[in-house]
Amino acid sequence: MLLTIATLVAVLAHQVSAHARLFRVSVNGESQGDGANKYIRTPENAEQNQPIFGMEGFASPAITCNTRGGTAAPSFVKAAAGDKLTFQWGHDNPDDPNDYPLASDHKGSVLTYIAPYTSGQPTGPIWSKLAEDGFDGTEWATTKLINNRGKVELALPKSLAPGKYLIRQELLSMHKADYDCSEPGRSDRGAESYPHCVQIEVSGNGNQKPNQNFDFNEGYTCKDKGIFFNIYVGQNDKYVPPGPRPWKAE
Repeated sequence: MLLTIATLVAVLAHQVSAHARLFRVSVNGESQGDGANKYIRTPENAEQNQPIFGMEGFASPAITCNTRGGTAAPSFVKAAAGDKLTFQWGHDNPDDPNDYPLASDHKGSVLTYIAPYTSGQPTGPIWSKLAEDGFDGTEWATTKLINNRGKVELALPKSLAPGKYLIRQELLSMHKADYDCSEPGRSDRGAESYPHCVQIEVSGNGNQKPNQNFDFNEGYTCKDKGIFFNIYVGQNDKYVPPGPRPWKAE
């Protein structure tokens, strides 16, 4: 009985702490240092990083940049248009070879958005999608993230206009998305969003500004096929992430 209880406690502890958080960003392979509350708007209780989900979560400002999205960080990552950014996700310490970035059952997408910088809540129709990775016919994007030890790479568009921006990267887990979260008694179901926002200052000679004007509070709904989708029935190749398709500069 003692072994059973100990095993149960271990499993529950793993489930509670199974959520990745964003630790740092590198520019062209050069680490910008740990970014928590420096250039990342790190959420409250980041060590647990509870998901934003359901009708209440999707209607909340937290769906944009998590629970402290309206609190500006003191500094910015500096990069030029066309530079390669690497986002480092982890659990406790991504530099520990035994650290796991995310529980393996949290299968889902990795989505990256951009918006003009604002020091307050970055809500409303200001967002554009830079990149999305869902199910590629073989594996989920979050599985790739785990296999890549929590790293996600993104090239900034070469034509991106200089200025200050927010880049929002989101892990969207589908392990509870087999029910419509607007149904009575199903408010605990639906895709789970883990968004983090990075403040970035872009230099260069580009002249293109993303213009999709996506609003998370309007665009993320319980009935969206990217949020209400059963990954357990063998049709994952039909999955399309929520939000617009990635912005392409002219």
